[in-house]
Amino acid sequence: MKKEDEILNIVKNSLDDGKAEDVTVIDLRGKTSIANEMVVASGTSDRHVISLAQRVQENLKNAGYKSVSEGEEKGDWVLIDAYDVIVHIFRPEVREYYNLEKMWKAIANMREE
Repeated sequence: MKKEDEILNIVKNSLDDGKAEDVTVIDLRGKTSIANEMVVASGTSDRHVISLAQRVQENLKNAGYKSVSEGEEKGDWVLIDAYDVIVHIFRPEVREYYNLEKMWKAIANMREE
């Protein structure tokens, strides 16, 4: 299994185990240099967002992968950068406000010309 596929599986399983809501995976391979996959998920509260982010990072670390994150102080939106997988965990209203999926899905669906 490729490194990024293993990381993606760890992220998805961690979010599922933590009862994240509305988990979306966007394939960005060949569309941007920042990542191959983007995962967007919601937590029900600021504490839930922080807990999900900690779970993802702990499970990545336990599997031998490094990650960096931002946003744990407030818990509105936590960004985790894990190799070729970027993870965004939001409170639902913050996720709706920024609507990252719309922009990134448009990029992912662009045809190479």
